[in-house]
Amino acid sequence: MTDAPIRRALISVSDKTGLVEFAKALAGKGVAILSTGGTAKALKDAGIAVTDVSEHTGFPEMMDGRLKTLHPKVHGGLLAIRGNADHDSAAKTHGIAPIDLLVVNLYPFEATVAKGAAYEDCVENIDIGGPAMIRAGAKNHAAVTVVVDAEDYGSVLAAMNAHAGATTLELRKRLAAKAYARTGAYDAAIGSWFAAEIGATTPEWRTIGGRLAQALRYGENPHQQAAFYRTSEVRPGVATAVQHQGKELSYNNLNDTDAAFELVAEFDPRNGPAVAIIKHANPCGAALGATFAEAYAKALRCDSVSAFGGIIALNGSIDAATAKEITGIFTEVVIAPDATDEAKAIFAGKKNLRLLTTGGIPDPRAAGLTFKSLAGGFLAQSRDNAVVEDMALKVVTKRQPSAQELADLKFAFKVAKHVKSNAIVYVKGGATVGIGAGQMSRVDSARIAAWKSQEATKAAGLSEPLSKGSVVASDAFFPFADGLLAAAEAGATAVIQPGGSMRDAEVIKAADEAGLAMVFTGTRHFRH
Repeated sequence: MTDAPIRRALISVSDKTGLVEFAKALAGKGVAILSTGGTAKALKDAGIAVTDVSEHTGFPEMMDGRLKTLHPKVHGGLLAIRGNADHDSAAKTHGIAPIDLLVVNLYPFEATVAKGAAYEDCVENIDIGGPAMIRAGAKNHAAVTVVVDAEDYGSVLAAMNAHAGATTLELRKRLAAKAYARTGAYDAAIGSWFAAEIGATTPEWRTIGGRLAQALRYGENPHQQAAFYRTSEVRPGVATAVQHQGKELSYNNLNDTDAAFELVAEFDPRNGPAVAIIKHANPCGAALGATFAEAYAKALRCDSVSAFGGIIALNGSIDAATAKEITGIFTEVVIAPDATDEAKAIFAGKKNLRLLTTGGIPDPRAAGLTFKSLAGGFLAQSRDNAVVEDMALKVVTKRQPSAQELADLKFAFKVAKHVKSNAIVYVKGGATVGIGAGQMSRVDSARIAAWKSQEATKAAGLSEPLSKGSVVASDAFFPFADGLLAAAEAGATAVIQPGGSMRDAEVIKAADEAGLAMVFTGTRHFRH
């Protein structure tokens, strides 16, 4: 027999969503209810019979509520193996009654940290009794049903209705697995917070916790399983977005949309509209404009072929004029902080287009961690939050860049930060005009970017190459002069790069001979 009857429940929750209705249903089935603090008060106020845990244990709550459930009559009731003679004897001797159902959700530690609470407040919101009870009850899932999420109240009641007041072993196993995952994620959040508080960049143990946001149809390819999990980090983007229309986002959609929004966030909305177009996690166009419609047109011009079926990100609210332009070609996803009702109505005419609004844009300077899996482990690093405005730019050539060249150089370096290495980006007039991404040789990236610019020139019906009079950014130093000379041949007049090569002098000399202005940033933006 795998069914386990529920005769006594202990309920202690911070999130009281659905609490009263659930407890009333339990009471209606004759379940005796134990509770603590605010939960007990809420139930009593609703007219539900409740026994305080302190009355049950004969031991008062104390130390500002820190000590209330850490007691043998609680943990013995959860851990006792039903039908085990030794356990039954010990329980009888010490007056320990079995607890069949544990309903606990934890102190809101993650939410407390997210709102920027003081250190002491964060510490006070580290739950101790809750995780201890959850782990005890989940270990004894052969007899104990553990609920850590209000979403599971219905499943428990449904099982009790179908099994004469009992739950099935299958349900208890599923809930136990969820319970351990929850305490694991909770402890991960605490560990990460503590590491940040003490400045530990490489703590001895690093854990990652997340909650399921979406089970995906498949991963990068149809034979791969995948899911999207939200972490405790509060950062506007795909994790905070509201989807207004369109079918479910795929693994690749989510990855590309994140890449697009992180790129467009490099451009402060206070400095005007910016648009980025992404395909396979690489930019195929980015631009500034007096309006979003203008910025979109300039970004699209860079590579209109690749933009088909791409992701479009904006750094402000989408207006009707821009929405109309965007719907001119097939687009997978549009993401922005907001959209006007008129824009939403225009997008609604494209049923396959997904529109996401995030309520804000991420801070490119904000600290955080990124992860990459390896066989048998993972890599963790701080987010690349270096921004060109904060860099000590150094002109290393005889010629100084003009004001327009300098503005375009900064723009190009922002984009290069989000292009897969080796990255070369041509920019003119606040818009990309050629992008070379992900090549094993930097000179090949420069040549591909120049070729892309030639194709864009043809598509736009222009006689003069878009790359003529442009500037070029490289995400890392030029190891030889050949990549820089390829850019000069394409018509670039100024260069921005980190510098630091053994052959910097050779590269600077080549730039001077070609009449280029060149700026060193001292900061590299590899993106693998």
